[in-house]
Amino acid sequence: MKTRLIGAILAIVLAVVGTVVLTGYVQGADARATNGAEMVSVYVVTEEIPAGTAAEKIGELIAEKKMPAVAAVPGRVTKLSALAGRVADTTLQPGEQLLTSRWVNSAELAARGDVKVPDGMQAVTIALPVEHVVGGTIKAGDTVGVVITASIKPAGGSEERPVSKQVFHKVLVTAVQEGTMTSPAKGQDGADAASEPVSSVMVTLARTTPDIEKLVWGQEFGSVWLTLDNAKAEETGSRIVDGNAVFE
Repeated sequence: MKTRLIGAILAIVLAVVGTVVLTGYVQGADARATNGAEMVSVYVVTEEIPAGTAAEKIGELIAEKKMPAVAAVPGRVTKLSALAGRVADTTLQPGEQLLTSRWVNSAELAARGDVKVPDGMQAVTIALPVEHVVGGTIKAGDTVGVVITASIKPAGGSEERPVSKQVFHKVLVTAVQEGTMTSPAKGQDGADAASEPVSSVMVTLARTTPDIEKLVWGQEFGSVWLTLDNAKAEETGSRIVDGNAVFE
């Protein structure tokens, strides 16, 4: 009986010692594998990034990680600032390293006809006078600011007053189409009429449901102006402007 007890104790001790030795060996192997290896920073996609997404909007969709240089993919993004003004050329999946080659200028994407509505957004088209769209220079792939002007009755007020405010920034333009032509002067024939300048432009914007509701309201009950709102444009300082603010 005593002999069996001693044998059992020895077996337990040997198992514990064996586990400790094995754990130490594995940890040592890991250490030897990375010993002397250069560690570099890599940006990894953590949530799907739809094609056409602006680089300025991926902060919560990526994570910076450290890994051995041998595991870093050539052409990886080393500074997010290098992607300023660019959009995703294709949909990026979780686990991918951020590569410079997968980001292109928005105009380049538009030239290929690849400007898509990002997931979770909708597209809405509004017809605007040429002077409301920066003289008609806006094109698919641009990002624009949206200013709405309308007459509203302030809370507690009795009279409506005209006000303006920039309500959105960095809105993606997915399509632009020339609208109506100005009416030809009397005496002009059809050929001459074709040379008349365009008076309106139809612009298709990608935005979330609540924002689209605001855009439609502004188009129906006020007027909408678009600004060229590039990646470095300031977004601060917007306020509701009325006559008092203009002439203060």
